[in-house]
Formats: sequence, structure tokens, C-alpha cells
Amino acid sequence: MAAKAGRVRLLVVLLAVVVTGGLLAGGAAEPEAPEREVPDEFEWRQFEGETVVFNFPSHAAYNAVAPLIPEFEELTGITVETDQMAYMRLHDAQLLEMSQPQGDYDLIAMVVMWKTEYADGGLIQPLQPFFDQQHLAMPDYDFDDLVAPYVENTGMVGGDKIYLGGEGAELYGIPLGAETSFLAYRKDLFEEHGVDVPQTYDEVVEVARFFAEEVDGVYGLAMRGASGHQATHSWLMHASPFGATVFDENWEPAFTSPESIETLEFMKKMVEYGPPGTESFDQDGQFNAFLQGETAMYIDASVITGPIRDPEQSAITGKVGYARHPEARTGLSQTGGFGIAIPSNAPNPEAAFLLMQWLTSPEIERRAVLDGAPPVRHSTVNDPEMQEQFPEFEVLAEQLEYANPDWRPIIPEWGEINEQLGIAINQVLTGDKTPEQAMQDVEQPIRDIMERAGYYD
Repeated sequence: MAAKAGRVRLLVVLLAVVVTGGLLAGGAAEPEAPEREVPDEFEWRQFEGETVVFNFPSHAAYNAVAPLIPEFEELTGITVETDQMAYMRLHDAQLLEMSQPQGDYDLIAMVVMWKTEYADGGLIQPLQPFFDQQHLAMPDYDFDDLVAPYVENTGMVGGDKIYLGGEGAELYGIPLGAETSFLAYRKDLFEEHGVDVPQTYDEVVEVARFFAEEVDGVYGLAMRGASGHQATHSWLMHASPFGATVFDENWEPAFTSPESIETLEFMKKMVEYGPPGTESFDQDGQFNAFLQGETAMYIDASVITGPIRDPEQSAITGKVGYARHPEARTGLSQTGGFGIAIPSNAPNPEAAFLLMQWLTSPEIERRAVLDGAPPVRHSTVNDPEMQEQFPEFEVLAEQLEYANPDWRPIIPEWGEINEQLGIAINQVLTGDKTPEQAMQDVEQPIRDIMERAGYYD
């Protein structure tokens, strides 16, 4: 473990960055596009007869691209077998397959939280060697068009920070189903009551209080609060703008800081002004509270826009406006969601790489977005025709300039830390502990995790 300690001592986790206008990704360096030579004529049928097994979740992005896969099969002669399952089952199923000498999966969808665990464990393949092979380079792929913070958050591992880009980093995944965060609000209610759209967290508190106390049947903000991952996600959602971090530059726990306590005090107010049960909401509960008209505001993942437009899921279709993620000390927003990767033991990795590129190409992205997938390309969110059809894209295009790829420390130990931190945060939301007590109580257990993993001398 000494070698690992030497490697990670220089890393900084979730560095709080003060955003100035137009500063991409809070000052993080953009990942460089893979070098590639594209042949004049691409041979799509070079792997005809092979079979690619694709493991992915039930998620808007994958539900949108799955019906298009037969076109890929017709184009390439490659058979694609899909293994779709609930998101919560993916991790264990993938680890089981990728631990074998040869697994069944050729292409997987992974939550960004798993990328460093997978890459550090040698379970997924770096993608540069595929891009280096001229016969595999898809024409007109346009890697630079992919949203850079999504690429870094989803697929870069091994730089100065082991979970981000920079010198020594390699690309292990491509975003498909990636997201940032912004504010969605009940435009009809705001107009009816003469309420201004909040731009700061102080204004969010006042707007939440107004609706909870002055408007019958409407609460303030839909927020996740369930113990574990959901509560940690919610804390991170607001900690980044407040300038709170999980660790300092020496990997010491920093969540007892004044900025962290301020974040938790904000969240307590959102429980007070939110719908009953907020402290037990997972993402589905949060979505439902906003989609069924219980709350006036939602600040979280941008993937909610598809359900908002769907009258079968939403009672507020046509009544929602969008704005940038409110600011506290910064205007930084979330990066998260899914990307796709190729297992190291994939039986047909080159055919899988063709499918990977095709699924995330500009044309297929555009068609998938029309069917509910969240966009991961600048050309999509900046297209005037797409903005006319999806008004939130104009806000999203601006918000992406502030998407923070360093939103959470995606180290291999994050799963255990995420759970313990989320238990403590939930204890604050339920009133069982004060913010100071809860954070102090979990500080040493998390430091013990880091010490066992070799992050300290």
C-alpha cells in the first residue's frame, strides 16, 4: 500500500473553485481529444458475424437508444444482445462477469462512481488504443463535440487526481446518460404569485418559505434525503455551490467545515419547507414530489426534463420553467450519470468499440434526445431547432459552462465513504443529530477508511 500512498498524496479532492463568468468546469482542464486518423471510406462490416453483448440500465438514455440498435446490426452485420436490468443490479452483475477470465459482456453502462474502481482494478480497457487503430475510427465522430466535463467525469482516470484528467490520465469511458444540475420551477405558480426566479441560495430559502407558508397545497423544494447514497448526493448537490468539500488537499476529512455545516443548515430548512417525508426521499420520491405538483422548485439532475414532458408521468407538463443552478459562493453544478466502457475480458472488444462510437455519434444522439435521452454533445444543446423544441436546452447550454467534473471524489473507496456520510447526513435531516455532531461523529470512521487504503504516511 506504500506505493499507492505515494501516488495519491498529491491529489486534491473536490477543490472548491470560485467560478468567474464562462469558466469551463470550474477551471478544470479539458480532456484532450483522442488522436485518430479517419479512413476515407469506413468499413462498417469488418466484424460481420460477431456478437456484442451490451449490459445497461433502465434509464432514459438507454431506453431511447435501444430501439435504434437494429439499425446498427443492419449496418454492420454485428448481432447485439442486450442485457437490460435495474440500475441497482448493474454493479454486482458487472463485477461478477468482469472477474472471469472471459466474461459475457462486451460493452457496459457504468455509473460514474464506479469508473475508478473498474479502471484501477484493470476491469475496463483504456480507449486510446482503439482510437489509434485507423480501421476502427468512425468517420465524423467529432470527439471534441462531447461535453468536456462529462468526458472527464465519466471516463478519465489516472491524472494528478486519480479520478480526473491531467498528465498521465487515460480515457476509459464515453458519456451516455450523463447529466448536470439546474433549477426547474413552476412557471405558472411563480407568475401567479409574482415570485422572482431565485438566483442565489438565500433566495431559494425565501421562495421555499413563501410557498410552504403562503400557498395552499404547495411546498418549497423537492429534495432527496434518504439515508446513504441519496442523502450524500443531496449534500454534494448543494455543497459544491457552498464551497464545501469531502476532503482537503491532504485527504483529511473536510466535511466538518463551516461551509459543510452551512450546507446542512440549508438542507434542514428544505426539509422544514418541503413535502412530508423529504428526509426519506430517494430520486423517485423527489421526482414524484415535483412531477405531481407538490413542490414549486426542483434543484437536481437535468434528466428530469424527459419525465416533465411526459403527461403519463407528469401533472405539470407545460407549466415548468428552467434557470441556472443557484449560486452561493460558486455557481458550480453537478456532473454524474452514466457512461459506457469496454470490459478488459470482453470477447469482442473491437466490435463493441464500433457500437460505442455509433451509440454516441452526433446523428444517433440527436435522434435519441428526441425520444427522451439527455444530451451529451454541445452541438445538440446549442442547435436552434433543438432549443425551440426543448426550451430547457438554452439554459442547459449555459449551465454546462459551470458543470464541475470534480463534484465528488470518485476514488475506489468512495462507495463505503458515500454510504457512511449519507447515514450521518440523514441523521441531520431527521433531527436525530445536529449538523456539527453528525459530521464530527463520522469524521474518524471515514478517516479510518482512508488510512486503511494508504492515503496517509
